[in-house]
Amino acid sequence: MQVVYEDNHIIIVSKESGEIVQGDKSGDTPLSEIVKQYIKETHAKPGNVFLGVVHRLDRPVSGLVVFAKTSKALTRLNNMFRDGEVHKTYWAIVERREGVSGGYQPDGEWHQVENWLVRNEKQNKSYAYDREKPNAKLAKLRYKVIGASDRYTLLEVQLMTGRHHQIRCQLSAMGCPIKGDLKYGARRSNPDGSISLLARRVEFVHPVSKENICVEAPVPDDNLWKAICPR
Repeated sequence: MQVVYEDNHIIIVSKESGEIVQGDKSGDTPLSEIVKQYIKETHAKPGNVFLGVVHRLDRPVSGLVVFAKTSKALTRLNNMFRDGEVHKTYWAIVERREGVSGGYQPDGEWHQVENWLVRNEKQNKSYAYDREKPNAKLAKLRYKVIGASDRYTLLEVQLMTGRHHQIRCQLSAMGCPIKGDLKYGARRSNPDGSISLLARRVEFVHPVSKENICVEAPVPDDNLWKAICPR
């Protein structure tokens, strides 16, 4: 992980694909514990370090994760995420299939997608439908094409709702699965087990200082990412 922003109340890190934000049945050390240890060692903190988890990223996804360093920031950030006051932008490299609205070349135009998503807990997977189904939740996102290579397209994605695996599911339903995402229809996996989805940017008003915060994650150190990203 890489620290991209820190103050007395919050810390924002860029996680690598494969890292888990919170502990799970795998028993692997979660990012939250790594960040706690970083704070303890960097700031010579005695005793236990407080760190609040306010949101998550799927294990194979890379990019920005926001943590709270104080209980005041945790409460306020939880409310901000719930109320849609934290704006996250993602970059996704997708396979070229049936085509995306606006074509495959960068055009600067935003396109909105709506589906009804049903989550299958046992499969840890969501399914997209064009009309409402029992237990379905409305999912909205918008995207624009910002880069292209011979075989892949780079989309910038902004979530308008927060659903389980929303970007992965909706892009797959469009006919454009994320590179490496076997669960949602990619042709093959990435060598490192990642999927080509990056939580690129996060913007919000600081929960305590009220300053505008806008930070970006570094682009993965990968030849395709470097070739396809806008200059």
